[in-house]
Amino acid sequence: MIDPTAVIDAGAQIGEGTKIWHFTHVCAGARIGAACSLGQNVYVAPTAVIGDRVKIQNNVSIYDGVILEDDVFVGPSAVFTNVANPRAEVSRKDAYQRTLISAGATIGANATILCGRTLGRYAFVAAGAVVTYDVAPFALVAGVPAQPIGWMCRCGERMQDPLGGCTVCKRTYRRDGEGLAEATFETEDGTEPGADGEGTDPGVETP
Repeated sequence: MIDPTAVIDAGAQIGEGTKIWHFTHVCAGARIGAACSLGQNVYVAPTAVIGDRVKIQNNVSIYDGVILEDDVFVGPSAVFTNVANPRAEVSRKDAYQRTLISAGATIGANATILCGRTLGRYAFVAAGAVVTYDVAPFALVAGVPAQPIGWMCRCGERMQDPLGGCTVCKRTYRRDGEGLAEATFETEDGTEPGADGEGTDPGVETP
């Protein structure tokens, strides 16, 4: 579904079932996966890469060098950048930095992600936060500049004791470097999360 007011340049790749709403502009060369939702007034640059089932709320620009893996949520008016030291009178198109938002991560409304950073799998950035460093998988960060204040489960609930698991969905976790990794977990039908492909990395390459 593409709203008549949206501008989709020839050469953009858009997956099946993706919805693109009012006044959104997708540039030639941009890659958008399946079953995504792009809200009103979204901009997607020529080398931006968006995985499957990504939800981008209103007034967000996905600039060159930004990669959103599968199942990422970007809240309204969140901000990405791609140059660390911009000047209006100096062209730095050859200095765009790569920003990677890993699978399942959430970015709250009005948050800012500085370029060159990586958000780990299922990281959670609170509304209004300014991220100036890499965020560990499953970490919850908030503030200006953003600081780690806890851990979020894959299901979106905050965990008081991450090594004790989530009290809502019963997933369990283990330490993995600076972040967390999921331990074995089975759903009610006896399958592990992601057994149908949900939540897996899209395997995209850096633009």
